[in-house]
Amino acid sequence: MHRTRDLGGHVFLHLRDREGIVQCSFNADWAPAEVVAAAAAVGIETVVLIDGIVTARPAEMRNPEMATGDIEVRATALRVVGPAVTPAIPVALSKEAKPPAEDLRLRHRVLDLRREELQHALVLRHRLMQVTRQVLSDDGFLELETPILTKPTPEGARDFLVPSRMHPGEFYALPQSPQIYKQLFMCSGFDRYFQIARCFRDEDLRADRQLEFTQIDIEASFISQEDVIAVGERLVRALWAEAGVTVTTPFERMTYADAMERYGCDRPDLRYGLAIEDLTPIFQSSESGIIQGALAAGGRVRGIRVPGAAGWSRKQVDELEAIAKGAGVGGLIRLKSTAGVLEGPLAKFVGPEAVAALGLADGELLLAVAAGDRVANPALDRVRQECASRLGLADPAARRFLWVVDFPMFEMDPVTGALAAVHHPFTSPNADDMRARPDAPATWRALAYDCVLNGVELGGGSIRTSDPAVQARMFELLGIGDAAEQERRFGFLLEGLRAGAPPHGGIAFGFDRIAMLLAGATSLRDVIAFPKTTAARALFEGAPSVVPSQDLDELHIRSVPSDG
Repeated sequence: MHRTRDLGGHVFLHLRDREGIVQCSFNADWAPAEVVAAAAAVGIETVVLIDGIVTARPAEMRNPEMATGDIEVRATALRVVGPAVTPAIPVALSKEAKPPAEDLRLRHRVLDLRREELQHALVLRHRLMQVTRQVLSDDGFLELETPILTKPTPEGARDFLVPSRMHPGEFYALPQSPQIYKQLFMCSGFDRYFQIARCFRDEDLRADRQLEFTQIDIEASFISQEDVIAVGERLVRALWAEAGVTVTTPFERMTYADAMERYGCDRPDLRYGLAIEDLTPIFQSSESGIIQGALAAGGRVRGIRVPGAAGWSRKQVDELEAIAKGAGVGGLIRLKSTAGVLEGPLAKFVGPEAVAALGLADGELLLAVAAGDRVANPALDRVRQECASRLGLADPAARRFLWVVDFPMFEMDPVTGALAAVHHPFTSPNADDMRARPDAPATWRALAYDCVLNGVELGGGSIRTSDPAVQARMFELLGIGDAAEQERRFGFLLEGLRAGAPPHGGIAFGFDRIAMLLAGATSLRDVIAFPKTTAARALFEGAPSVVPSQDLDELHIRSVPSDG
């Protein structure tokens, strides 16, 4: 029971199911008096069964805001089958009303899931799953399952470990992804695989991340990067079409190097400009000690021009500088042009030639960073996004899909020089780079690609290493050089590759994130039935919880109190 109105002998109940709401009318003209009285006593959210006749409403009583607003059910019988206590949170909300605080809604999730927005989101999620299955099945992919209890492997985040009762001191891991297993499917001759896979990562949560999540996992043999991109675009186009949105393909392309140079990140939002410029030649002769110190350390001067922002207050610009400092830089170079005059804390260090070369338009604000790219890129990325938000440059109706390609194979620790895989250790390096620079692996590109929409990563993948000798070499470069250690950690993959592996590759799309975007939600928690909070707690179920000591004894483990 959604809402009720009692007009003194004429009772109206709005009844709700997953298809929507219908008005039921109880009146002594067509229903026994005890039925009308029972209808008047029904509480909110109570579950009822009714009998009645569907009739047209009188013209003056029609409700154009309801899908069923032209009809009502004249009820002749009513039976309460699920009495309800007074709900802890409201389900029936007006369009203007704000829902309760999220933690309260998650604590009472059964009631929260009755709200129209969440009902629609989960129904859409179901439809997107069916579209995924249809598109990939039509393309010849087989839906195959991989284990949930598996072997711990390093994939960039902490594993969830599961103790084995039958093998004391040994543990399974919940999969961070089906990566190795889907490669083994390729070694086994299945050619084309997909799975709507549950994955688990023990990492900090945020609006677009959960401890457990769902991804559309795809792998195929005898394919190139172009083939994977084509499959990915067909799938994305179909998913967006299911939500009523037409997507044009092919998507734009951009190399990783270009994305980092122009936007400071590998998932740029292309709905607006504010591209980063290299201003080093202009500031090369500046007398500023800050700038010269950064240049001497191998850094550059790079920044963005913000049209019409010269009028921002000092407080507003200070807020931008705080954002940049939060990303790791010492501060911002702030210059603006007002009526042809260059102003700012470092304006006195900019000579006439540099002013001319800079060419700031009237009313334009320059926000720049003097630092190495590793520090400058994230700072400029965040400043760029904040400026676009303040100016309202990102059209919410625009969709700029993008493939970012040619990722680096490795990233180097600036202190130790150790290499780490940018994607994962099973990605294939670019063969041309390996041949041209065999002793400089830090310069190799990977056969990897990410799909991005409006600054949000939808998915990523790569062509895999199918040669066991090359895979062993990758492990060596990542510090897993001992053959026995490689076998201990990745023996089941290496064994599969040694059995004869076709060239293969794939991609994984974040299904929860796609559902969130298509539902118009702002959090993954609004498209997942029973999500965790940012504190990694399931409030409705009360998980995680303390386990009795006898259960721990059976698993051969014990709980050690934390110092905190």
